[in-house]
Amino acid sequence: MKKTILIFGALVLALLTLFQLSTYSLVSSNTSIEVIIAGIAIVFFVIGVLINKKVLHKDKDTTREIDHKKIKSIGLSKREYEVLCEIALGLSNKEIAEKLFVSESTIKTHVSNVLVKLDAKRRTQAIQIAKELQIINF
Repeated sequence: MKKTILIFGALVLALLTLFQLSTYSLVSSNTSIEVIIAGIAIVFFVIGVLINKKVLHKDKDTTREIDHKKIKSIGLSKREYEVLCEIALGLSNKEIAEKLFVSESTIKTHVSNVLVKLDAKRRTQAIQIAKELQIINF
């Protein structure tokens, strides 16, 4: 957070300095208004390109491999793992039941088993634990 504030503060300071220099240059009649506007536009363009490269195109390390050995060591069945993946997508028990063509009570049983095997109290905690164990990529 401090780094962001410092960067934007330096950016504002640089822009204010640029505007003051352009005002001085315009008042002293050394350059025309078109040249000053073109210079400011070029500076904004360069800043935009730099911000775009640094902020928007960061390499995201979300391509972690799923650890199938941990899934087996935890004791999750194939169906319980499917239910866990659907939970991670944010689906309700009813939606999961419709998607997997089973009853809602069966899903409740699977969810309960997943929570016990992951030692979680809530669905969100189960998702967090599963991410830490690298058994889901959501």
